[in-house]
This record gives sequence, structure tokens and C-alpha cells, in this order.
Amino acid sequence: MEWSACLDEYEKLVYRMTTPRVVIDNAVCPTATLVKVDSARKHGMLLHAVQVLTDLNLSIKKAYISSDGRWFMDVFHVTDLNGNKLTDASVIDYIEQSLGTIHYGRTHDFSGLTALELTGTDRIGLLSEVFAVLADLQCDVVEAKVWTHNGRIASLIHVKDCNSGSPIEDTQQIDRIEARLRNVLKGDNDIRSAKTSVSMAVTHTERRLHQMMFADRDYERKPILRLSADSPVVTVQNWVERDYSVVNVQCKDRMKLLFDVVCTLTDMEYVVFHATINTAGDRAYLEFYIKHTDGTPISSEPERQRVIQCLQAAVERRASEGVRLELCTPDRQGLLADVTRTFRENGLNVTRAEISTSSEMAVNVFYVTDAIGNPADPKIIDSVRQKIGLSNLKVKELPPLVYHQEAQREEQGVGVAGTVLLSLGDLVRRNLYNLGLIRSYS
Repeated sequence: MEWSACLDEYEKLVYRMTTPRVVIDNAVCPTATLVKVDSARKHGMLLHAVQVLTDLNLSIKKAYISSDGRWFMDVFHVTDLNGNKLTDASVIDYIEQSLGTIHYGRTHDFSGLTALELTGTDRIGLLSEVFAVLADLQCDVVEAKVWTHNGRIASLIHVKDCNSGSPIEDTQQIDRIEARLRNVLKGDNDIRSAKTSVSMAVTHTERRLHQMMFADRDYERKPILRLSADSPVVTVQNWVERDYSVVNVQCKDRMKLLFDVVCTLTDMEYVVFHATINTAGDRAYLEFYIKHTDGTPISSEPERQRVIQCLQAAVERRASEGVRLELCTPDRQGLLADVTRTFRENGLNVTRAEISTSSEMAVNVFYVTDAIGNPADPKIIDSVRQKIGLSNLKVKELPPLVYHQEAQREEQGVGVAGTVLLSLGDLVRRNLYNLGLIRSYS
């Protein structure tokens, strides 16, 4: 009996050391819900925690990360998109269950789909050509994300065969798809070789997009389109006494900012030992104490500059400027080709896109600018909406200057301001649906 009791205690110790402990507290802070995670330190655990929270579209207002030997504790101050504490029991349960597992890197379920990875030189109308090729080759786009940065484009597109509804596994068909898309991506004067490949889709989609743009070395290129003057400020210094490299990032606050920075540090093989994240108004201040996975700090000036460039790129990739347009309409073959062709014909450039389908409905988000990266003319946006359908394509966000002009111009009817944010309930149901926890969010 004594030996059995010892075994029980040993099993409890092993479980305690390998399973994160999660506490969600709504009592301590009056303005945010505290999510506390402590566990044995393991490379990637911080990224996993941040990923779980950001995949639910939660806003991380503050965070404290501390590592003591082989143990660490993370404390996140989070709110919903409306700035409220978390009260939905299903969301709280999901966070507890997801952070309490040790299966890092969990991704959405894209089984039954073929994943296409594309990188190349961005240009106006490129997305229209890509979707036209896929429609011509009988590929139905189910999910897709498109990022652009410094004149480069990266996209992860999940497709299935239009006729059978099955994943595309025929090697000859895959070769045809890759060859056609590669020709589109090359264009007439691409000094780099465009890349297309079929992926097993085992990595988190947005992490994979960061990896693709990093491999494409977008951070080394100078921007072609006009960028905001509010660029991220990144500094890197060494704390010699403690063998840490101290990274500071100051920039405009936005959703998923912490994920983008931690994702980049993790994939560059740095470990975050301590960190403090603060937000004030629309500004974010992030400080990280990092080392290489082998325990050494940043050791050269070229490496320091590379970290600065890569973190600046990580912040900028998702901070797309332009008008946010949301398309919600019954899905059909060739829909994306038709919509993006209309954008191209009206001189609109797509800087970022998120494509999804659910229950035969297409729910798509596009960020558009004019051809040189300036805010699109509201009259052109109105014209495009008329062609696609006013009830189908709606303006959800505008750049500040255009927003105020539109607010003054549209004093009657449904104003832009009332449609900036979706309701939290819809967002939560949609995210839980995408994570496979409910069958429908309609």
C-alpha cells in the first residue's frame, strides 16, 4: 500500500510538472479579466498561450511574463472587442481547456482540403488573377488569408475540387495548379522567383504567413506603397550583467499585436524569459528579455539589426491601411474571381484579405487602397458596392480622414460608425465554430 501511495504521489508530481495550471480571475482588476498560466518552461508555450487568446479575438491590454529557472508564469489582462470583461462561460471554459493542454501549435481543422502556399511580387490585380486561375481549374476556395508587405505577397489558400468536393490529390492536377499560379505570380518583371507549393497545413495559418514572408525576406525590402508615418519603433540592447538582450517595441496598438511579435521571436529561435506589455490609449509598449535557445544573448551588430528589421516587419504585415470591406453573400463558383476583378477594374488594390465560407455562405474581408497605397476614393467604393451589391458588400472600417468625411457626408440611413464592430456574440460564435466547438454560428 505504501508503494502504491508513492506511485500516486509521483504521478501527481509528473502531471503537475507537465500540465499548465490556468486561473481565470474577474475579481482582481476592475477593467479586465486576468488569465494566469503557470507551467514548466518549454519553448513555444508563451506563443501557444497568446495564440489561444488572439484566436478568440480577445484584446490583450497588459501582460507580465516571468520565468524562474525551469518554471514560468504568464499573466494576461484581456477584454472582449468592446472593452468588457469576459463573462461568457463557454469562452472561459475553452480558454481553460486550451491553455491547460500541452499540445502546442493546435490549428484549425482543414481536413478534406488542399492547402496552397503562394509568395511573389505584389501588384494591383494580382489577387484577381490568382482566383481566376483557381476558378478555371475547378478549385473551390474554402478558406484563405492574404498578406502584403513591402511589395511582396504571401497567401495560404485552402481549396477543394468543385465537382467532387474532395481534396485535390491528383499529382498531375496539383502540378497544373502550381505551374499556372507560378506564372501569374511571376508577372512580367519579377526579379525573384515566385513560389507555389502544396502544404500539409499543420501550422497555425497566421504563423505560417509570418514564416512565408520571413523566408521571402520581405523585411529587407523598402516599401513601394505609401506607408503610415506611424511606423513601429524597435530597439535592441544587451544587459551584459544578466546575459539578456532587451527588446523594446513601441507602436500603435491593435488586435493580435502581441501574437505577431512573439511568433516572430519564437520562429527566430529566441526564448522570452521576461516581458512586460502595456497599452495606453492607442499606443502599445512591449519589452522582452530574450536569449537564444542555447542561452546566449544577441552577439553582433548585424544580428541586432536583423532582429529590429524582422520585428518591424512583423508589426507592419497585419497593420494594413485602407478601407475594410466585408462581403457576405451565398457562395458560388467563381465568386472571388468576379469580386476581385471588380476591384481591379476600379483601380483598387487589395492589401490584405481573409476568406471563409460557412453553411454555403461566403464571409470575406478585404482591405483596399488606391493603386499607390493612398485611401481609396469614397465615390469609387460606392461604385464598387453598386456593382457587387450594396447589401452584400459593406464598409466596416475607414481610415480616420476618410471616416470623418464620410460621417459628415452620410447623415441619413445606416452610418458607417454603426457598423465598425460586430457584436461580441457573433464573433464568439464564429470563432468557436472555426475552432470546431459548435456546429453553426448562424
